[in-house]
Amino acid sequence: MSGFEIGLILGMAIITFAIRYTLFAVGHRVRFSPLVVQALTYVPVAVLSAIVVPVMLMPEGEGLQLSLHNHYLVGGVAAILIAARWRNLLATIAGGILCFFLWRWFYG
Repeated sequence: MSGFEIGLILGMAIITFAIRYTLFAVGHRVRFSPLVVQALTYVPVAVLSAIVVPVMLMPEGEGLQLSLHNHYLVGGVAAILIAARWRNLLATIAGGILCFFLWRWFYG
């Protein structure tokens, strides 16, 4: 690694630490409006969707694979349906993984 790269990494680490530390240090004194608090409740869902959906739709990283040969898509859709029906996190995870592996075993 060159000196520039090390400096860049250290700079990013300092900026990231400063942003997070500021919220911890003065977070108890900051009051958000009810609208902001409500909007922040959607952040975990948005972040998880941003991570999971591309893997489901493009498992090999190139182009959409919207077919029954896409095990990730089948398992993801099964998990979505289980979550919508029963609203149980453990059932959603177990059902999605089980569907994924069974589909992969039968049609893989």
